[in-house]
Amino acid sequence: MLNHNYTRYFGRLPLKPCVLVCIVSLLGTIAVAQQTSVSSPDGTLTVKLDLKNGNLFYEVELEGKTMLEASPLGLQSKTINLSDNLHPVAEKRAEISTNYNESKIKRSQVAYKANELRYLLENASKQQIEVTFRVSNSNIAFRYYVPQVGEPANFALIKEESGFKFPLITTTFLTAQASPMIGWMKTKPSYEEEYQVDQALGVPSKYGVGYTFPALFHVGDRGWVLISETGVSSAYCASKLSEGTKDGLYSIAFPEEGENNGIGRAAPTISLPGYTPWRTLTIGSNLKPIVETTIPFDVVEPQYPASKKYEFGRATWSWLEWQDGSINFEDQKKFIDLSASMGYEFVLIDNWWDTKIGHEKIEQLVAYGKERGVGICLWYNSNGFWNDAPQTPKNKMNTSIARKAEMQWMQRVGIKGIKVDFFGGDKQETLKLYEDILSDANDYGLTVIFHGCTLPRGWERMYPNFVGSEAVLASENLIFTQHANDTEAFNATLHPFIRNAVAAMDFGPVLLNKRHNRENNGGTIRKTTETFQLATAILFQTPVQNFGLTPNNLQEMPTHVIDFMKQVPTTWDETIFIDGYPGKYVILARRKSDTWYIAGINAEGKEKIVSVNLPILSTDAVQLIDDNIARESKQKQIRLSKTKTIKLTLQPDGAIVLIGK
Repeated sequence: MLNHNYTRYFGRLPLKPCVLVCIVSLLGTIAVAQQTSVSSPDGTLTVKLDLKNGNLFYEVELEGKTMLEASPLGLQSKTINLSDNLHPVAEKRAEISTNYNESKIKRSQVAYKANELRYLLENASKQQIEVTFRVSNSNIAFRYYVPQVGEPANFALIKEESGFKFPLITTTFLTAQASPMIGWMKTKPSYEEEYQVDQALGVPSKYGVGYTFPALFHVGDRGWVLISETGVSSAYCASKLSEGTKDGLYSIAFPEEGENNGIGRAAPTISLPGYTPWRTLTIGSNLKPIVETTIPFDVVEPQYPASKKYEFGRATWSWLEWQDGSINFEDQKKFIDLSASMGYEFVLIDNWWDTKIGHEKIEQLVAYGKERGVGICLWYNSNGFWNDAPQTPKNKMNTSIARKAEMQWMQRVGIKGIKVDFFGGDKQETLKLYEDILSDANDYGLTVIFHGCTLPRGWERMYPNFVGSEAVLASENLIFTQHANDTEAFNATLHPFIRNAVAAMDFGPVLLNKRHNRENNGGTIRKTTETFQLATAILFQTPVQNFGLTPNNLQEMPTHVIDFMKQVPTTWDETIFIDGYPGKYVILARRKSDTWYIAGINAEGKEKIVSVNLPILSTDAVQLIDDNIARESKQKQIRLSKTKTIKLTLQPDGAIVLIGK
């Protein structure tokens, strides 16, 4: 006979119609073990659960090798402890199989298969918690479910015990979480700190408040682990990793109290019954599963239907190189003309447009763009009262009444999308603002990009009009500091393995000016080659690319450079990692329809020669763009050997691009 609590809680959970669920075993209270496990469909990845003296831990093994040692699980509120004095009630197993299409991520068609374990426990007061693990080939996702027991209809957390304890042979590739209300005009944290690579476990972060997701760990000769989270909405806060201990434990940590000028509670509150977001781990003996993972999207569902078929593509963006002085009517016409000449779908008009151009003139620019097949996107300041950023338009996105009035105007005149900036926090209150902006924008047929913001966590699939987020030390820093130019290649080799592995990244790539100012004759100096810049259009994935091109590039750049930029896609059907190491070099391939775009970049400071095998190519002839010894970009057609092997030479701060079928 089934345990009563098992029937009560497991029996009422709805099954998604798109998920095939096969029940493998049902266990009642008496039969539930203190130890249990679940493995991936191919059997190589295993999660082991162990209830020790009332505390729940999990371990992870890859092909029998320990990737995570005993790591804690559980939740706590001020009045309820769901991490201590627990005993098992029931467990349930299922096979998960889903197929979905999503054009905005690194693979347009995904088949997700996983084995699921749901483990129900309760404490001495009969309060219950269920932990769910889904284990697919190379990926783990886990979350908690808290049922309502008694009168309380919510669960106000003070701590999530979830941790990740690494073997002592592990090194880290992490970026620090910034302290609240620091940086330019008190706009941090905004996920724009520098990475520290191959560091020992437990090295203190720059600000002492932990690390942002995603976080990459190298477990010696055993392999790699990428940790992040997904499914974060207004129902929870966005989390981070705590400071690490010397013995290798990193834990889930909530936002800092001072974020968003102290507005809102730092820890989240769950409505009961309710779920936490998914914690995700991508695990591989090499870096291929890390770069190719789709786990952030595999375990989430769309939150609302698209109000229209949204368009994605390429945009020009005057502000990047020409800065605030370009926000005027005539300069924006020049960039509309630039987009038209490149065959691009959009132009992005940045800050101050409301005062320097005005709503009436924006309507004229929309009409001008429509005649040339170019849509207009507009920048907004999210600021209500949580930072000091002066750029306008502001106070238009942070309240429902103002937001809907502005979006109604945009819909009427034909604006295609918005870019909203300066959020500065990860609290549940702030996540509600992100979601409200996205939901309202969908009602008015607008796409959304976020800047000065948090990492998107499954949002490409959750919100159909979401495009991408900055959440990275992006291209604007190439204009601001020479240091960013000096380290451009190093940083670019990190993103496919870390930041861009889990979410669309609105970096703003491909700056072809040799000097970063309007006249291309002053300011900071680009250290990378033109081929390198082209390669970033492939390496950095987001469905709308706001490229750093300027009108002078059409005359100053070689024909093959401009031709490439006219044809490069922004949405992809497949992504394959070929070779590389974070901080040194990377080579990866992306496919659009039947054409492969292969990019490789070199940050090692000396010429690098790499032999790669490309069985993905069906033809022998491919186009190669690379750099000669003088660092000039050259294009030629080459023929592959019968084995599809090619030797590539990457100049320091240089690159290769291959195009073939």
